[in-house]
Amino acid sequence: MPARLILVRHGETAWSASGQHTGRTDIPLTDEGRQMARLVGARLRRAPWNGLPEAVVYTSPLSRARETCELAGFGDRAVDRPELLEWDYGAYEGRTGVEIREHDRPGWLIWRDGVPEGEKLSEVGARADAFLAGVEEDHGTPHPETTTMHAADRDVLVFAHGHLLRVLAARWLGLAPEYGQRLKLGTAALSVLSWEYGLPAIEIWNDHSHLDSLTTV
Repeated sequence: MPARLILVRHGETAWSASGQHTGRTDIPLTDEGRQMARLVGARLRRAPWNGLPEAVVYTSPLSRARETCELAGFGDRAVDRPELLEWDYGAYEGRTGVEIREHDRPGWLIWRDGVPEGEKLSEVGARADAFLAGVEEDHGTPHPETTTMHAADRDVLVFAHGHLLRVLAARWLGLAPEYGQRLKLGTAALSVLSWEYGLPAIEIWNDHSHLDSLTTV
């Protein structure tokens, strides 16, 4: 497995700002979201990250994640991974939780109740597991411009989506996908999954200190 999984949620979109569930709809970043992406990239170029020259980089194929990756300065190294697509919200795509609870299902909670005509949480968890298994298999192959390193010494940088990354963190820890409910994650936040005494651990979570220069986060 990798030395660390470094996770970046995509920058702001119009729907993330309004709280609308954004699964497979390919919503672009807002101007503020693009600035967020540049700021997280600037942070990753500074110490102690120093541009992560040896890291393998993966991104969701959706434009909000891919553009965040590119504006952060990692687009030329990134490989699209379909396992990193956001949860398919089915009939609840584009709707807010408040709207769903008021008009459809009082007390609705996505982590418990799921979505009609979309993915089950267990299916999102299975995609996260498939991604982690694929990383274990192939991340030891270095980027052509990097030096050869042992697989266990290399970092993996991931650009993806809020719910998907929360589920991915839960599965990294060996917990059920439902545990992702407890891992709040903001736009353009930086998180790090690593190890403690040989066991998977969370090193950093939902850190958006690099966005302090923005008027709003």
